[in-house]
Amino acid sequence: MPVEGAQAVRRALTILQCFRDGGPALGASDLARRLDLPTSTAHRLARTLVASGFLEQDPATSRFRLGPSVVELGQLSFHQRGLHRAVPELGQLARVTGTTVDLALRGGDEALILVGDSVRPDAGAGLRRPLHSTALGKVLLAWSPEPDLARLGPLPALTDRTIVDPVELKAELDLVREQGYAVNDGESVPGVRTLAVPVLDHADGARYALALRATPELITIRRLDWYLAQARTCAKALQILLLPPGERPPG
Repeated sequence: MPVEGAQAVRRALTILQCFRDGGPALGASDLARRLDLPTSTAHRLARTLVASGFLEQDPATSRFRLGPSVVELGQLSFHQRGLHRAVPELGQLARVTGTTVDLALRGGDEALILVGDSVRPDAGAGLRRPLHSTALGKVLLAWSPEPDLARLGPLPALTDRTIVDPVELKAELDLVREQGYAVNDGESVPGVRTLAVPVLDHADGARYALALRATPELITIRRLDWYLAQARTCAKALQILLLPPGERPPG
């Protein structure tokens, strides 16, 4: 593909990413401002996406929103991955433990929650969370084939407990891999404790991360092993529900 064509594809994809926060419809000037593009360029790209169904334009306001092609591909991907089959398992785990339960996969440099209590019921939108400051992210990093921490760039502090030193984060990930689970103890939000385990595949990679979230008064250190056992039982079930037989761990 010529350089100009590749640039156009990248720009079109960044146009679509402007809508992933589930906010209101955007005009061409809004898109141009977000992407630092001329308004005419943003409008031309948006109109191209309208023609292919990835955006649609309100004739009354001329503002853009996601189109039916995005909805179709999103639903296809969701069902092809079998994520709809995870919903009852996550619901049961939430009822048994009294916690907020989420299932995430890695989306670039973030953990993308696609199923669980954090998925917005009004918009059906998931939630993107930092890798370095969440139990989900730590699991996804610890079981990556080659966790390139330098690629994450600066590690912002969300609380005074957030790990912001790459060397310290590497040591934390080694510990997570050794013990088989991750804990986020107020590193993202004060007063919230999260426990996460991997959903492993045959190559010992974390295809997904499963998390239980509550207060330290509920997920106490004394009862951590019980919550861990519940999470691991669910993760085993998800291996069967979400992974083809040839991609599941042996045994």
